[in-house]
Amino acid sequence: MVLSKDELIGALTHEVNVLRHLITKIDGDAVDYRPTPKQRSSIEVVRYLVVQGPALVQAIRNGAFDRAVWGAAQAQADQADLASLDAILATHPAWFAEQIGAMTDEELRADIQLFGGPMSRGVHLVTLVLANYAAYRTQLFCYLKLYGRDELNTANLWQGRDPKPAA
Repeated sequence: MVLSKDELIGALTHEVNVLRHLITKIDGDAVDYRPTPKQRSSIEVVRYLVVQGPALVQAIRNGAFDRAVWGAAQAQADQADLASLDAILATHPAWFAEQIGAMTDEELRADIQLFGGPMSRGVHLVTLVLANYAAYRTQLFCYLKLYGRDELNTANLWQGRDPKPAA
């Protein structure tokens, strides 16, 4: 794997931290904001992200996607408010460290077939889990900008922090 396990866990932890920072920027009606009627709302994006990481890591570890596990996790997330979702997200870095840390290098290199052609577990972890966080947190950031949060900038999106005040 190009990334070490520690680097992958660090990258996932960073993604969760950026997402948790962006959640603090969702206020008032922005919770239910959706750019078009057929797109997810802000809270629906967060609910998806709360589910996708752990569910996909489990699928990758098991070598099979379980729709029932995903459905149950999504049903639970669908009942949660932003504060509860943030609390759940706070547990994800330690969970990722435990789950991914327990995988051997041989397991990470072993090919599995989840969606599309066969790829190694390591590639699946990067292209599914890590990439999903980056993509959907960027979507959430764009929602916030569209909603009028003009003060947000790349520091919020990429570093998970408010920008430093101009000197």
